[in-house]
Parts: sequence; structure tokens; C-alpha cells
Amino acid sequence: MSTDPETTEETEPEGTAGESADGTAESGAGGEGESAPQLSEAEAELAAQRLERERIERRKAEKKGPVEAGTKLSGRAADLLAAVRAVESGEKPVATVFADPEPAPRRPAPEPVRRPQPTPAAVAPAAPAADAVDAVRAVLTEGGAPEALAAQVAAALGEGADEQLRADPWLLLRVGGVRIEHADGFARALLGAEAGPDDERRGRALTGWLLEQAALAGHTALEMPALTAALAQRGVPDADEAVQSAVAEGEALVFQDALDPRAPQQEEPEEGAEGQERPVRILVGLERYALAEESLADGLARLINSVPKEGGSATAWEGTVTAAGDFAGDLARAVADHGLVLHTGGQASLDEPAALVQEAHRQGLRVCAAAHTPHGQGHFAARLAMLHLPDSPPADGPAITTVAALLSGAEGPGRDAEGALAVDLLVVVDAPQLDVETAALLVESLPDGARLVLAGDPEVLWSAGPGRVFADLLAARVCPRIASRRPDPGPLGELVSGIGIGELSQVAAPQNEVVIVPVRDAGEAVHRTVQLFTDSVPRAIGVPADETVAITPGHGGAAGTRALNAALKERLNPGPGRFGGFDPGDRIAYSPAPGRTLPGKAVKADAEGLHLTCSGYPVVVPKDRVEQSVRHGWALTAHQAAGNTWRAVVAVLPGDAVQALSRPWVYTAFSRAASHLSVVHGAEQALPRAVAEIPAKPRTTRLPVLLATQLPTAG
Repeated sequence: MSTDPETTEETEPEGTAGESADGTAESGAGGEGESAPQLSEAEAELAAQRLERERIERRKAEKKGPVEAGTKLSGRAADLLAAVRAVESGEKPVATVFADPEPAPRRPAPEPVRRPQPTPAAVAPAAPAADAVDAVRAVLTEGGAPEALAAQVAAALGEGADEQLRADPWLLLRVGGVRIEHADGFARALLGAEAGPDDERRGRALTGWLLEQAALAGHTALEMPALTAALAQRGVPDADEAVQSAVAEGEALVFQDALDPRAPQQEEPEEGAEGQERPVRILVGLERYALAEESLADGLARLINSVPKEGGSATAWEGTVTAAGDFAGDLARAVADHGLVLHTGGQASLDEPAALVQEAHRQGLRVCAAAHTPHGQGHFAARLAMLHLPDSPPADGPAITTVAALLSGAEGPGRDAEGALAVDLLVVVDAPQLDVETAALLVESLPDGARLVLAGDPEVLWSAGPGRVFADLLAARVCPRIASRRPDPGPLGELVSGIGIGELSQVAAPQNEVVIVPVRDAGEAVHRTVQLFTDSVPRAIGVPADETVAITPGHGGAAGTRALNAALKERLNPGPGRFGGFDPGDRIAYSPAPGRTLPGKAVKADAEGLHLTCSGYPVVVPKDRVEQSVRHGWALTAHQAAGNTWRAVVAVLPGDAVQALSRPWVYTAFSRAASHLSVVHGAEQALPRAVAEIPAKPRTTRLPVLLATQLPTAG
């Protein structure tokens, strides 16, 4: 058995039953009123399921042995699953099964977050203890699995990982890169004839695995029919029973969401009368993403409702609006009166939130700006410094950091006595890159009365992690949306703007800002990419190889990142790869967590691990984590490149990658270029067709429904 530790990027992960996303498998989660609010249907279900899981845990703890295979559900969980099947089979109408419950007091909005924060971006996660890894290695060896997986298994399963794995071999699926056939073979080696396709442990593990694969594709939940169909395709004889088992063990949650959450529920019709039902969909999701979406919706409602109706009357906000003038006046006025504001536009539009940050800081407000990457942090700081506004900014300017460093406390304004971020205004740029868990942490961390501005380009690829927070908020219409009218300049700006509306047109490029390099096949694409890096772009454009990046649709294939990086290393930094394939001076892409990529360079290797520098920060990656978290970085995927720009970009579009192309992919790849774009073009008519006809792949999320139950539309 062998596994690929690198997750294939920008391809549909196996197991989503057709529920694909836009390539996010790359790289690698209530307002307060004067009266008590009412609990929503979704919140009531979630609370009931929490109680059911607690009851199950107590029952299991009372027994000395494990729960017997085939144990049935009881109580609320059983009722809910039975209701799901009744609706799907047509036995009962939705209105009679999921009738609105009697009004119940809603819980108050949560207080700002008080829990420990994630680790800083430049700190590699701690490795599991050596003895725990050795114990897992022994079990893996017994089952014929690669010993190299021991550290990952120990980290994924935690304390007693070896015992857990021996009792349930299908837990191996919790390690990235392990496929179903691998786990089945491992289980047969350990359990013998006992390991069959109808084993309850297998069905439960496959349910969780499919939901994890869906999360890699950007979904926070799957529709019940898609999930049960995917389980059946993978040999689970009773898919409903598998989902029940996962729910019973607290590994998944079930929801019913109205397809139109703002439509009123029809009163139950009188006997003989025909009435209309509110259509619903049945969803299954992992607890971590369900709780993150609920927390995010609650936090946004709290933030929006905590700003007084006359919020703009405060002197500091009045001064900010006045100082912003015509340049950023619309944005400043919206922020003065609202707790949440969305700002959309390209790179040039960043000048408006930069002006807002500067003027709010001048007025004495506590201000912080956060970007997705260290590069984005530096880019926003440069925008701020370039603004030619009256007077000089104070010596102690506003805090500018990354989202990860802000949440960890490594940088930024710090927290107040209650644990909330000490800010009156937080501006987050590159907001489309926020996954649901990170967004929830940010919103939970803000104090009542603070303003949150999410700024970004809605045309780029969505986050590499689950959710589509920025797009969901734009569609929900629960807060002001300010669209910038500042277009990106020059031929590159013209080209990218056209792609955003579905048009791929030729642009005049007198300084070779855009160059098309046609190729016949993937081999020629690799050859021409190396030639552009080492000769054409430095000689004709004046941009050195260190300031150029190649962007290609995926890791695999004859012109994917692996092939391109191997060819570019051979020309630009040849060496034996003495430490996990890396040598000092290699350009790298370090992923400290799924969905986050930090470009940098390899510095050296020693007993501690591989030493890197990423945007000026030193990073030490332990030896056993190098293979999973570090790649060569001359060539990246579009999601790895998101949040960064380079002086020159070589976009590589081989013919074998046409299925991965979409308008957001092309837009993201092309817009990473600051001054020059070379397109190594082997996709022929697939490129203009992708721009004109292929939008972002849909994602299944619950945030719009949760927001609709708590907030009115903003018009």
C-alpha cells in the first residue's frame, strides 16, 4: 500500500458525490436586543443533537465494553433520521414532519471569544511524542501499512492512537492521502474475516471520510441524498444505517434547511384544502464546520446589532467621514453607521480601505488591518504609505498584520481585559480567502460596537478551506456593500477586468505587459516555462527569476507543479536535495495548515529540521513534517498563489489541464501579475470557453440560512 501525502490541488476530491468545488482541495471552519431573542429551527436542532451526543457518551461510559455493532439510535437523533427518510421517500409532507416548534426563548448572543488562539503562522505544529509514534508504527506494520504514516496517525488520533487504530482500523482514513482501498486492506490484515463491507465501523468511517473530502472541496455539509449515494457507490450496504451510526457517535450532524429561508411557513391547511409547503433540504455535516457556521452567523448578528442606529454620530466617526471626503467617503459613511461592511474591487481599490484605516487612526480610533498572507500585509502597508493625504500620519501608525498573526497574538493590537481584540475598526483584505472557521474566530474576537470591513475581489477563487464566507455575505444582503469604481490600470488591468465579466479579449501591450506563448504539448510547455524564467523574462522584461512565479492548474500531470518545479530547480538551483529533496536556496511553498501557503526559501537543514525563511520570518519544520507541508515553490497552483502578487507571472495552461479551468481560476492566475504576464498556452479554445462559460463551482454551505433567520436584508 502506498499513499500520496500531497493532496491533489484544484481537482474534485473523491467522495463528494458530484458536489464539487472550484479546486479548493489545494493545499491542503446573534444580535442582542432589548428582549430575549427566539431560538431558530437550526439552532434548536443543533442544541438537541448536542444533548443527544452527551447522552450517548454517558451511556457508553457506563459500559465496560464498546457499543455493539448495529446499535440503533433513540431519542431525538432517531426521530430526526426517521423524519429525514420519511420526507425523502415521500411518505410524509415536509410541513407535517418539520413543523415549526413552539416559540422558545432564544439564547443571548455569545460573548467575545475567550478560548486559546491558533499558533502563529511561522511556528510549525508540535510533533507527537516518540513513544506514541512507535506504538502506532507497530500497529501499521502488523497491518501492512507504510510506517511513514505513523506520525500522522498519532497526530490525527491523539492519545491512545495505537489502541484506537487496532480497535477500528478504518480510522486510518483520518490521515490525508489514505484512500478507501488502503483502509480496507489494512482492516482485513488486522481483523481477518471480521472485516467486511457491512462492518458498522467501516460505514461510520466512510461517512466521516466523505464529509472530510467534501470539506476539502469547500463544502461545509452535503445533502443527504448525495451522501447516501456516495456511500452506496463505495460498497456500504445500508447507507442510512451508516449515517445513523455517525450521528450516534457524534461524528456528524443532520440539519433540515429551508431552501428559501425568508419565505414564511404556510399555516397547516384545513382538512381537504391544498396548501403550499416550504421546501427544505436535508444536510449532513461535520460538527466542527456546523459549529463554526453557527458561531459566525451569531457573531455577525451580534456585531451588526451592537451598533446603535445613530452609530455615525460619534465624533471620531464623524471626523473619519469628513476626512475621507470623496476619495473613500462612501466606505467611511457605511462604516460609521454599520457593524459590518463589504467592500469589493481589484488591487487598485485597496486605496479606499487604506484611506479609511489612515483617517480612522488619525481620529484616535483603535484600528487594525489584516491580510491573508505576509505579502498581502506588506502590499497593504505600501498602499497606505503611498496615499497622499493631508498632513503626515502619526508616528505610531495603525496595526497592519496577517489574519493568522492577529488571531495568535503574535502581532496586532492585543486583547482587552475581556479577551476581545482591542479594536474599534478591523479591516480584512483578501476577504474571499477567509474560510468559515477562521472567519468565525475573527468575528468572535471582536467587541460589541466594533466595525468590521471585509474587502476583496469577488471574482477570485474562494477560500482553500471550507465555506464561501465573502460570497455568502454578498448574496445574503444583510449589510452595506460598497463597490469600488477604481479599475486596475494598464493592459493587465484591462485584461483581468474583461475576464471578470466573462470576456477574454486581446489588449494592447506596448511594453510586452502580456505575451502569449503557444505550445503543442505539456513537454513543450515545461521547456518554454523554463526558458521564460531563465532567459526571456529577465532579458526582455527586466524581471529576475526570483521575482517570477509559474502558476499551473494542479500538482500532477506532465506540466503540473511537480514537473515544473523539478525542471526549474535543475536550472536555477541544482543540487542533490539532501534534506527531503531540498537544498539551501530552493524556493519553497510552506503550508503550516490546510489552505494556507507561505512562499519562501530553504536556508539550511540540521537535526532540528528544515530551516526556512518566509516573508522574513524564520521557520523550522521538523523532519517528519517536511514531506507533508513543504513543496518546491517556483511553480504554484492558483490557490497557493492567492493573496500574493509577483512582478512577473508565467501562467501555464497545458492541454491536459483544460478540465480544471474556470473563470475564477483564470482571473486569479492572471491577476497575480503586477507588471508582466506570459501565458504558456496549450489549451486552445478551452481557455476562452472557460472564461465565458464556466463560473465558480457551487459549494454547499449553511451560512445564508443561518443569517436569514437572524437578520433582515439590507436592500
